[in-house]
Amino acid sequence: MLLMRDSRRKVLLTIIFGVALLLGGLSLFNSYIYNEKQAVAAADYKDGEYLIEGQRVKLEDGFAEVEAAPGSASKITTRYFGNDLKTDLDGDGRQDVAFILTEERGGSGTFFYAVAALATDRGYLGSDGYLLGDRIAPQSTEVSQNPRHKYVVVFNYADRAPGEPMTAQPSVGKSAYLKLDPVSRQWGIVVPDFEGESR
Repeated sequence: MLLMRDSRRKVLLTIIFGVALLLGGLSLFNSYIYNEKQAVAAADYKDGEYLIEGQRVKLEDGFAEVEAAPGSASKITTRYFGNDLKTDLDGDGRQDVAFILTEERGGSGTFFYAVAALATDRGYLGSDGYLLGDRIAPQSTEVSQNPRHKYVVVFNYADRAPGEPMTAQPSVGKSAYLKLDPVSRQWGIVVPDFEGESR
């Protein structure tokens, strides 16, 4: 009798675990479909929609301006900065674009974001923005020279040394090694001298 109860309990736990796993998978798939439907494709990447600090920003000819908060007098201005790199970021054979946007939020700061536009049959789909820094000096955008890096983009820029005031001229060279997840369209950080394979 006791063995029968344990056996039923194991079967019940297995069923519960299987249902939970199935529901989790369906939830992730549903989230992916929802994001795809919400994504607005554009004929030109300078008219694309990008996600900056959790907010969707729709550019028109490389420019967007929205209120900082409902009823607020201050505005958030997003601008196309440039430093374009046209390359295949997701392995589908199409020329995607990695570039930089700036955002001004009414204060003295100018925030620089690495973004990408994936070329699809519907047009360009914009990515999430990766914050490079405030009042930095962008240099070049290039494909990683590390042969183990696949589809890794390097955003080079100058920043201030630790402890220097924001008014100081950026003079310290830095690089952000980033790889775009084609499903979530979010950047992931890649270690520059990683010995393993980046897939």
